[in-house]
Amino acid sequence: MARSSTSKDAQDLFHSLRSAYTATPTNLKIIDMYVCFAVFTALIQVAYMALVGSFPFNSFLSGVLSCIGTAVLAVCLRIQVNKENKEFKDLAPERAFADFVLCNLVLHLVIINFLG
Repeated sequence: MARSSTSKDAQDLFHSLRSAYTATPTNLKIIDMYVCFAVFTALIQVAYMALVGSFPFNSFLSGVLSCIGTAVLAVCLRIQVNKENKEFKDLAPERAFADFVLCNLVLHLVIINFLG
């Protein structure tokens, strides 16, 4: 009996999350997909390292940190671009995107430097 109630609660939760996410603007959904892609790429690199090995360890660290860093910067962009977030209401979306691009440039310059 408790299992049925738990299953129904999980289904209701999933349904409410899905219906709430459909109201999300398209630009935020695109950023969400970019974050998922970056994290998925990092997971693929970790799986590859686990299967094959990590001989050039600097390359492995650079690849994973690049993916994770890009995902973190994209989450920051999503927070700044979200219209429902009152903390960044005075920040223009163009300015937030420029910050994202500049921070990504600095991140990848550091990563290229780390490669040697």
